[in-house]
Amino acid sequence: MELEKILVPVDGSEHAMNAARYSIDLVKKFDCEVLLVHCHKAYPSYLGEPYFQQVVDKTLRQANDLLAPYRELFEAAGIRFKVMLFEEPAGKMIPEIARNENADMILIGSRGKTDLEGLIIGSVTHQVLHLATCPVLVVR
Repeated sequence: MELEKILVPVDGSEHAMNAARYSIDLVKKFDCEVLLVHCHKAYPSYLGEPYFQQVVDKTLRQANDLLAPYRELFEAAGIRFKVMLFEEPAGKMIPEIARNENADMILIGSRGKTDLEGLIIGSVTHQVLHLATCPVLVVR
């Protein structure tokens, strides 16, 4: 098995951090790059200026705050990584990003939302497992 790019989606949950930590050994073994992906909430299309830009700025600040611990983790480990931000829905976007970026694997946490939310709206991990065309490794 040859790995050049591993996509690691993150949402700020402990499961996502576990997946990021797990990816370090794998990335070092194969000397590959990490695509660190975060899907934020969609921007509301009904807002006019200047409110739309305020929402965009706030969303980007929150995304950067959420991504900071992952950046620190990969930088401290000397891992090559690229940060990518996209709008939701994460379950559909993650497999699409993996295809477009030619990722060799998706390494994802087992759960980001609470159990109840996962039952009601379906988990992102479950969607990724069914839509991805590359191997998916689920980490607890």
